[in-house]
Amino acid sequence: MKRLSLYLLPIILCFIIGWLSMIIQSDALVEWYPQLDKPSITPSNSLFPIAWGIIYICMGLSLGRLLDIGERRFIGLWFLILVLIFLWTPMFFALRSPISGFAIILILDIATLSYIVFTWLASRFASLIMVPQLLWLLFATYLNFYIWLFN
Repeated sequence: MKRLSLYLLPIILCFIIGWLSMIIQSDALVEWYPQLDKPSITPSNSLFPIAWGIIYICMGLSLGRLLDIGERRFIGLWFLILVLIFLWTPMFFALRSPISGFAIILILDIATLSYIVFTWLASRFASLIMVPQLLWLLFATYLNFYIWLFN
């Protein structure tokens, strides 16, 4: 049971952060975001919670794997990524500031890539399971940049 909790607790923490983000962005999703000029490849709003749900599971599994093998060097970087994910929401949605969101997401991209590189030798699983997050973040970076540029 203790081993299972190493994986479940980080996943639950990620979903709590996601839930808080959802609350923060709810007004802007109705009042502000629909009015923005967005690229034609912008996914529907219903895809975002699915993508983030998968990302949160992958994040939790990554940290869980590191904890399971006794690797604690990258916990701080993992938490930094989670904090940056959370900070992006109030910057972009609550403050309705695409430029602030863009600054945060660039740091998030670098932190996620760093995590993938740094954890590679400790656990390839912990590293590779974060690749979908990096790919999604790079796409989100493009969307954020476009919104900043054209609004």
